[in-house]
Amino acid sequence: MLDAPRPGAVIGVDPGVHGALALITCTGDLVAVADMPILRDGAADRASVNAPLLADLLAKWHAREVFVEFVSARPNEGAVGAFSFGRSRGVVEGVAAVLGLPIRFLTPPAWKRLVQIAPGKADAKDAARAEAIRRWPDKAALFARVRDDGRAEAALIAAAGLAREA
Repeated sequence: MLDAPRPGAVIGVDPGVHGALALITCTGDLVAVADMPILRDGAADRASVNAPLLADLLAKWHAREVFVEFVSARPNEGAVGAFSFGRSRGVVEGVAAVLGLPIRFLTPPAWKRLVQIAPGKADAKDAARAEAIRRWPDKAALFARVRDDGRAEAALIAAAGLAREA
C-alpha cells in the first residue's frame, strides 16, 4: 500500500552502495530515512544499487523533487571503484527520471555550506551525524552508529536543497 502524498516533501540522496535516502517535508521535518537498497548480484559478488527496489521506495515517498550529492571520480580511486560510484549515480538519475521526479545535484562543498558543516575531510562524517542529531533530536537513533553517516548526509542534502530554494 502506498503512503499518502506529501505535498512539498523532498528527498535527499547520498549515492553509492553505502549511501542512503531521506525524506523531509517542506518545513524541514524528517519523515523517513532508508539505507540505499543494494544487492550483491553482480560480478565478483560486488554490491550495486538495485533499481527496482530504489524505484519502489521513491514511488512510495511521494516527493516533489530529489536532491542528490554530485559525485565524480576521486583522486587515487581505482577504476572499479570509480565505475561503481558512477553506476550508482546513473541508477539514481534513471529511476528518478522514470518516476518523473525532478533531480538536482549539489556538490559536497555546496550542501555542507548550506547546512553549516565545515568543508574538508577531517571528521566530516561525524560532523554530518552530529548536525543531523542536532536538527532532528527525536530521530537521533537513526544516526547513532558510525555507519549511519550516509543517512545523516542524505537528510542534510535534502535540507540543503530546501535551503537553496529559499
